[in-house]
Amino acid sequence: MIETGAHPAIDARHLLLGGRVQGVGFRPFVYRLAREHDIKGWVRNLTGQVEIFAQAPAAQLARFERALLRDAPPLARPEILSAESAAPDGYSGFSIRASERVEQPDIHVPPDYFACDDCVRELNDPADRRFRYPFINCTQCGPRYTLIARLPYDRPNTTMADFALCPACRREYENPLDRRFHAEPVGCPVCGPQLTYRDSAREVRDTQAALAACVAALREGKVVAVKGIGGYHLMCDARNEAAVMRLRERKPRPHKPLAVMAPLRGADGLDAVRDFATPAPEHAALLIDAMRPIVLVPKKDHCTLASTIAPGLNEVGVFLPYSPLHHLLLHDFGAPLVATSANISGEPVLTENEEVESRLAHVADACLHHDRAIARPADDPVYRVIAGAARPMRLGRGNAPLELALPFAVAHPVLAAGAHMKNTIALAWGRRAVISPHIGELDAPRSLVIFEQTIAGLQRLYQVKAERIVCDAHPGYASTRWAKISGLPVTAVFHHRAHASALAGEFPECKRWLVFTWDGTGYGEDGTLWGGEALLGSPGQWRRVASLRQFRLPGGEKAGREPWRSAAALCWELGIEWQRQGADVSLLHHAWRKGVNTPTTSAAGRLFDGAASLLGLIGTASFEGQGPMILEAAAIGDDAEAVAMPLLEDEGGMLRADWAPLVRAMLRDDLPVATRARQFHASLARAMVDIALRIKAGTDFDAVGLGGGVFQNKLLAELALEELARAGFSAHLPVRIPCNDAGIAFGQLVEACHGGASNNLSFPRKRE
Repeated sequence: MIETGAHPAIDARHLLLGGRVQGVGFRPFVYRLAREHDIKGWVRNLTGQVEIFAQAPAAQLARFERALLRDAPPLARPEILSAESAAPDGYSGFSIRASERVEQPDIHVPPDYFACDDCVRELNDPADRRFRYPFINCTQCGPRYTLIARLPYDRPNTTMADFALCPACRREYENPLDRRFHAEPVGCPVCGPQLTYRDSAREVRDTQAALAACVAALREGKVVAVKGIGGYHLMCDARNEAAVMRLRERKPRPHKPLAVMAPLRGADGLDAVRDFATPAPEHAALLIDAMRPIVLVPKKDHCTLASTIAPGLNEVGVFLPYSPLHHLLLHDFGAPLVATSANISGEPVLTENEEVESRLAHVADACLHHDRAIARPADDPVYRVIAGAARPMRLGRGNAPLELALPFAVAHPVLAAGAHMKNTIALAWGRRAVISPHIGELDAPRSLVIFEQTIAGLQRLYQVKAERIVCDAHPGYASTRWAKISGLPVTAVFHHRAHASALAGEFPECKRWLVFTWDGTGYGEDGTLWGGEALLGSPGQWRRVASLRQFRLPGGEKAGREPWRSAAALCWELGIEWQRQGADVSLLHHAWRKGVNTPTTSAAGRLFDGAASLLGLIGTASFEGQGPMILEAAAIGDDAEAVAMPLLEDEGGMLRADWAPLVRAMLRDDLPVATRARQFHASLARAMVDIALRIKAGTDFDAVGLGGGVFQNKLLAELALEELARAGFSAHLPVRIPCNDAGIAFGQLVEACHGGASNNLSFPRKRE
């Protein structure tokens, strides 16, 4: 401490801040705050952290320290890791020092951000030098995760490295008082990325002319592949029935719903959305959220969109423009656009200009490219409002990598390889876990390439090297096969234990659970296909206490895309004659009786398929989950009375909910389809309550959980949560982690770190 006569004594503090403090304009914020509070000293980036030396009278230092957290930039999430007294060092001003590496970095990789209000104002200001520049950004917005090649987050380590700053941009970049100070993606029409439009007849390299050509093509009903932040979108006029059908036929994607991007209009920006949908306050809050996700919103009865946007469904996936390019396209086009992932079905979204032209030449009439490379793909996140809360169905651009604090410590870094469908991977070390953006289905070679790149990239970005792998117990999963040859020790976790542990990991305050793990199918511990289970206990200690009645699936895996097979099996199990219109199923029935290619399942997802087919809603599905989605959409009108499903106890004391009365109810043609569809959902919700009450009578637990892809079903989840609460249970559905297989990787981490593993699998440690 230095005494200066009548002046207050000078103190000094050495501060270390962690959390999200990189890529969010935190250093210039500290610089401006220090000047405001007359603080002397310096600030610098460490690898993932910010270090501050501050000296001033004690009262000023205290105000400065409080303001670091209270007034932080909107995208920052700072935490003071340490604050120590120091000797004043005679600084006469405050400076920003060069970044420095540390041996044990605390890295928080920022996701990609939507265009902020300041940048959008400049984008629309004819007097601004970035007027209508599609790549405008600042420290509060723009790409991050998809732009960063390596850390620390400095321009040479991003895909902007080859764009030399012009004098005007450099002045902004080097001025600590400018909001573009060290905004690494910064550029302008003079020095930054540019657009190119290409179709079969021409190439337009001028950015504004390329934009105009793209808008003209969209107005003509053409399909255009447009490069964005984390990959390409396939775009067309969302009101043009013929254009939408052309996109569907070419992709091919005959029925799977298409996402719609709506222009900003009105006081809250949602008037264009209200032209075709009816967003509740919860939907509205999600649509304007910083991550700008795709949100499932109820369609209007007289929807102004093409009828083929979401056929057979009563919701539409809608999102708002989040990049400057989107703002310009939607403004100039003046109406909603289909904006669906530009990919081969099931693969990760495409990111390379040449690859889009070669692999999607049969789909897109034209391409709008830009020359800023995408370091890694990130598809758009998808959310659904269930029971009044936003629930993720897919993680992606804007909210991933998703960073979670673990309620336990991981002794050695662990990587979870996830599931086969809706794959994500997860990395855990210390008390942290990070979940990757959506990768997709691991059937295609490109999916496996991106899967491996994501595994390597996540470890490189966070500077954490996994020492153990966790995977699904299913030996046929591509993620499991990769784990077996990784060269690291491998722990296999059964699929439904991972679903249960994902939920338990999100709500660590609940110590003992009854979790309903309902999905399509998953490899069961007895060798059958599970999917309608109730697990009792906690991570590492799950015990199967209830399930749905089993039945045999004719054709095995084919049943997932042919719901009529589940319908046939349910009827045959009950001795009910079943015929498929226009087809002879006698040979299949014979094979089913003989047990040829008829695996046994208890899966709720296949029960949904069967009900949808029995009600005449679907025979063959063109995408995974189509049958259950159509069944839910059909369940409109007043509440239907639940059908009681008897609980039968097997020799081991496990309960089986018998669906026989429910299947017979589905076959009643004296009730409308809508009533029976609603009855189906109500009956399953009631069965969950009956199971919970029966288990509770014999053993105690703190909470009931719903985990697995079946609980993406809004109607079923809301009925179950309501009925469980009415029966006195504390019931939970995931809020941060998708309940479907996109959450499996996180569940694998939680389960394996609590000692949960399959006991009958042994994987080699050496590469085969």
